[in-house]
Amino acid sequence: MIKSSLEFSEKLITWYLENKRELPWRDRKDAYAVWLSEIILQQTRVAQGLPYYNKFIAAFPTIYNLANATQEQVLKLWQGLGYYSRARNLHSTAQHIAFNLNGKFPQTYTELLSLKGVGDYTASAIASICFNEPTAVVDGNVFRVLSRYFGIELPINSASGKKYFKKLSQLLIDKKMPGTYNQAIMEFGARYCVPVNPNCKNCIFSSSCRALQNKRVNTLPVKSKKPKIKKRYFNYLVFFSEDNKTIFQKRVKKDIWQHLYEFPLIETTKILTSAALQKEKTFINLTKKQTIYSIVRFNTKPVIHKLSHQHLSTTFWVIETSLLQREDVISIDEIHQYPVPTLIDDFLNSFFRN
Repeated sequence: MIKSSLEFSEKLITWYLENKRELPWRDRKDAYAVWLSEIILQQTRVAQGLPYYNKFIAAFPTIYNLANATQEQVLKLWQGLGYYSRARNLHSTAQHIAFNLNGKFPQTYTELLSLKGVGDYTASAIASICFNEPTAVVDGNVFRVLSRYFGIELPINSASGKKYFKKLSQLLIDKKMPGTYNQAIMEFGARYCVPVNPNCKNCIFSSSCRALQNKRVNTLPVKSKKPKIKKRYFNYLVFFSEDNKTIFQKRVKKDIWQHLYEFPLIETTKILTSAALQKEKTFINLTKKQTIYSIVRFNTKPVIHKLSHQHLSTTFWVIETSLLQREDVISIDEIHQYPVPTLIDDFLNSFFRN
């Protein structure tokens, strides 16, 4: 096993040094750039995350710039990337490092774990790449490469599986070049040992990969049964007053869209008709002081917005009304300045295009 491990690591690093992509955070090598890139790339492919990284570095070239920004500025720049808790944690951690740690990142894996939004993977990446600490990263790419190469059938989303892969990764890491090894295995998983149709024909491990030898490439890694998808029914009330204003509310509830903005929302157990909508308590409360001129369903079929464990069946109701006498009213002309979920952004782009 030890000999096999050494051969694996040496071959992987050699491949990486000859074939690595030129990415901007690799040029900088400082903890701020690496941390920013790792937070952005969680649950995100490089092709999708790279434009966001470039936007953030341009807007906030230092951690002090990021710390001094408002949360709304950060969320607006993050818009469309999803998993908005990452953006909120990014901003909070930037403020902690800038104002409490004099702008200096913790330099060990254990200390990095104390930062908000930094888990095992991110702490390992920063510690190894920036501070040469031999602590192995374990993410989806790593699970996939190792499970296939060594023929491991433990579920990667089980507690025992995660513990086993972390231990194996720690055994494999190159102690002299831990950052290079970690980047190499992530790069290889992202470019060659991909989830579907991996490039086994040109793989550097084709002669020793157990999954390839045993025709298990398409069945590894193993995952435990996925949780049941929850279906939810959203009805957004898009008010348009006679003086060109609408109701736009900030979500304060602790969920994935916390601190993003949206139209008044009515959640129901099924798709509503216009008549049923007008009987909802929220609708009645919002309109009792208004004169309603018209109510129109904007999308004839519900928009299905898919999240990790839930599907949102969404209808946007456009309501023309008299003057809106409320604190949460904004001008329609200002609506694009606010950070919103992708679901709302898609509606706005569609509505104003029409």
